[in-house]
Amino acid sequence: MEECMKCPDHQYANAQHNHCLQKDVTFLAYGDPLGKALAGTALSLTFLTVLILGLFVKHRNTAIVKAHNRALSYILLTSLLSCFLCSLLFIGRPDQATCVLRQTTFGIAFTVAISTVLAKTITVVLAFKITAPGRRMRQVLVSGAPNSIIPICSLIQLTLCGIWMGTNPPYIDTDAHSEHGHVIIVCNKGSLTAFYCVLGYLGSLALGSFTLAFLARNLPDTFNEAKFLTFSMLVFCSVWVTFLPVYHSTQGKVTVAMEVFSILASGVGLLGCIFAPKCYIILSNCWQARLQTSTPEDASCPAKQTGCRGATPSFSASFLKYESYWPVPGCPCPKVQSQDEYVEE
Repeated sequence: MEECMKCPDHQYANAQHNHCLQKDVTFLAYGDPLGKALAGTALSLTFLTVLILGLFVKHRNTAIVKAHNRALSYILLTSLLSCFLCSLLFIGRPDQATCVLRQTTFGIAFTVAISTVLAKTITVVLAFKITAPGRRMRQVLVSGAPNSIIPICSLIQLTLCGIWMGTNPPYIDTDAHSEHGHVIIVCNKGSLTAFYCVLGYLGSLALGSFTLAFLARNLPDTFNEAKFLTFSMLVFCSVWVTFLPVYHSTQGKVTVAMEVFSILASGVGLLGCIFAPKCYIILSNCWQARLQTSTPEDASCPAKQTGCRGATPSFSASFLKYESYWPVPGCPCPKVQSQDEYVEE
């Protein structure tokens, strides 16, 4: 009777089961079809985010940009840019540096993005829910105190990541059982508890933003950013709630691909729900302004008009007034009050 010997983990038996062959080393590479698709999507979304950021910078003095808190919009776009770029760290041959950078960059970038959405939501809710603000509350809103949420939340996430990296950081590991004849190089999370703490903290921020935005769903229809914030948080939470069971049911390169897909999908949800309506308004008004360029001044600026075309939706609260106009060449526009200007009635 012939004796059988089990091949080592880095080898596998041939078809005749009389010899052990060396397994091929593999990982989610840029050359793989799946790697190409994910990398191309990440780069396309990065380019799109840069275009939107450039559009907002170019039209930074328009009412639509000012009214939706210009500084927070810049921060949110920059953090989304980092989120899309950090997904590229998950593609390619992993090493110790990339294993650490994957998780820390992902956690901090998304924390900045979600805390920025939370700051925008708090600002909107305070502006419309407080009907009789005192002088102190008015100063708090004007000073931009809700913006301090961003560094505070980011510092908490940075502390969690620091504890994770200091106790049981991610490291390079091999998976010799997911694919026959292949050894997959992967990044082991190290401490799964720390990993789920990072995800749980992001989820709590997203849930808080969703709850506040949902409470503000009955704001005037002419100012519906709260609805867009609600949809963006709903998409974000849905993506990561779906990610958890799929993450545990997959192995090898598919697990890494699911992480990249979740990062891109949640980033698209934030980018599309929050910035797509604003970009549409900016571009449509810009187009209307170009159409009016050749119109004589006496025809484009009648006495009953404000001197502007393409007015965007306006909104008002008991202590916040805003009118949005788009200037036409040769027509003076009235003074515009932005979200940073609060007046008591």
